[in-house]
Amino acid sequence: MPVALVWVAVSAKDLSSCDLRNHAGHLASRLAGRNINRKISLARKPIERFCAKAALEVSSSKPTSEKVSGLNGFQELCSVRTDGGSEKPMLSSERKVYEVVLKQAAMVNREAKVGDNGLLDVKPDLVLPGTLQVLEDAYERCGEVCAEYAKTFYLGTLLMTPERRRAIWAIYVWCRRTDELVDGPNASHITPMALDRWEQRLEDLFNGRPYDMLDAALSDTVSKFPVDIQPFRDMIEGMRMDLRKSHYKNFDELYLYCYYVAGTVGLMSVPIMGISQDSHATTEDVYSAALALGIANQLTNILRDVGEDARRGRIYLPQDELARSGLSDEDIFSGKVTDKWRSFMKGQIRRARKFFDEAEKGVTELDKASRWPVMISISWTKLTSLC
Repeated sequence: MPVALVWVAVSAKDLSSCDLRNHAGHLASRLAGRNINRKISLARKPIERFCAKAALEVSSSKPTSEKVSGLNGFQELCSVRTDGGSEKPMLSSERKVYEVVLKQAAMVNREAKVGDNGLLDVKPDLVLPGTLQVLEDAYERCGEVCAEYAKTFYLGTLLMTPERRRAIWAIYVWCRRTDELVDGPNASHITPMALDRWEQRLEDLFNGRPYDMLDAALSDTVSKFPVDIQPFRDMIEGMRMDLRKSHYKNFDELYLYCYYVAGTVGLMSVPIMGISQDSHATTEDVYSAALALGIANQLTNILRDVGEDARRGRIYLPQDELARSGLSDEDIFSGKVTDKWRSFMKGQIRRARKFFDEAEKGVTELDKASRWPVMISISWTKLTSLC
């Protein structure tokens, strides 16, 4: 499934000045020390080339042994019944993901510094010989990718401050490359061990050791903003789910998948987009709204792409709810549109709208320069995909 790349944020990682020097020094030796003209030329290649290159790299390198455990969570929204029935208790996946929300909010509250303008402080660029131009080229390429594949959102990012805009672009590109590993042209080469290697590469870039130009942009971003690695790890866990799972028994399972591949994007973005100085909401509430937007977008993608996914042998719909509606896998694979199917889809759309409604409450708590891209994307999706 395409990752719902709408809100892009995270939580908290602060590097000391010594770490920053090591980070920039490694960038200079890894990137700037080489032929810059070659790097600029490389930056002009289509994103598919980068994604294909990354897929082949992680599928052929030595595997890493480190494993990552998955996390989950949320509350009232997941108790919404698609059949109009009463609420049910919060499920295990929702509870676990909500714990992640609490952790991210606590980290930002602890480490984020708010200036007089109400924005999160951004650490200044550390200028070393040869480093700055390479990073400028890297960010420029990330912006080009965002403009090509997310035109409406890209235009919205132009309303942000330059630092935030570039950080959003860098995160967008990493998320897209990650998604392309299992959904792109080289997906057949990807194994669980390949995803382990991609995760090790993630660990390296968070430690100031980027592998290529696009990694360098994200590595620079996480050195300046209070960005936590856990949502990135969890997104990779979502890619692992796509390798081993094609059906979901109930919404609890589907919710966890939606968190991994899209809710994480919301958690990646809050400290970058910034919370308004005038906001009376808790950081936890803002993160919950960001999570809700990611879930809403992924549910919308699922409903939009039922036919495409079925042709690939995947059904991202709760099996128990299909059964209650008198539908089976055969009905999905055959593509029959019946009254039962229409009734079922109305319930699924109602659930997605509930998540969008919750997300909208958090948009007004964002910094003013960050609200419009998010609000436009919500309104556009609701108008074009959930009518």
